[in-house]
Amino acid sequence: MFCPKCGTENPDETKFCSKCGASLGAGAAPTGGAAQPEAESSTGMSANIAGLLCYVLTWLTGIIFVVIEKKSTFVKFHAWQSIMTFGVLTVALLILAWIPIVGWILSILIYILMVILWIVLMIQAGTGKMWKVPGAGNWAERQANK
Repeated sequence: MFCPKCGTENPDETKFCSKCGASLGAGAAPTGGAAQPEAESSTGMSANIAGLLCYVLTWLTGIIFVVIEKKSTFVKFHAWQSIMTFGVLTVALLILAWIPIVGWILSILIYILMVILWIVLMIQAGTGKMWKVPGAGNWAERQANK
């Protein structure tokens, strides 16, 4: 039985998680409506850590994890979301950089948005949440479930 809080695998007859102490009873359910990640990805890391690493180098690590992850839909979701979110924002930055003044100002605003999203998405993945970026999140979920 997997812990609904931290994802650690425990013997079926156990009432509390051996790692975090959460209740493993029949009534225990993930909190906040968030899908809980599998305990381990095909990379040998916990799914939370692999999900977090999908964002470290933005779309580049997203591509790496799409290629190497075979098992965890949680990790694949975060990899695809990283590719879509940061890929689109990077292209927007490159285009706006060629437009004098207005483009430069918008580039600064997009860069600030990228840094904020980068931090938020790493925290969400690291804590086991599948937080969806509007637009990119639904697309990433469909790609991860293929």
